[in-house]
Amino acid sequence: MDIKSWSQIKDEVYGVKGTEERDRLDREFESFKIGLLLRQAREDKSLTQAQLGEIVNKKREYISRVENDGSNLTLRTLYEIVEKGLGGKVKIQIEF
Repeated sequence: MDIKSWSQIKDEVYGVKGTEERDRLDREFESFKIGLLLRQAREDKSLTQAQLGEIVNKKREYISRVENDGSNLTLRTLYEIVEKGLGGKVKIQIEF
């Protein structure tokens, strides 16, 4: 039985890091993770999407879209949601 790691599968299906398709997959996954982290933080604070939206002056539908797909989220809005709405801090890491 040939057991492969998730990294090996991604390399075979989407190409190695640095290829266009693989980089797109990795970016989409990071956006998805941001949405999940925001949803978990909101739930931990016992806030509804509507309540969080009211705090940061966004509609509930916008909060829902961010939680389901963190893409198209500006840094400014991310900071507002995390710091103003959820009482947290944003840390950004850039890798080369």
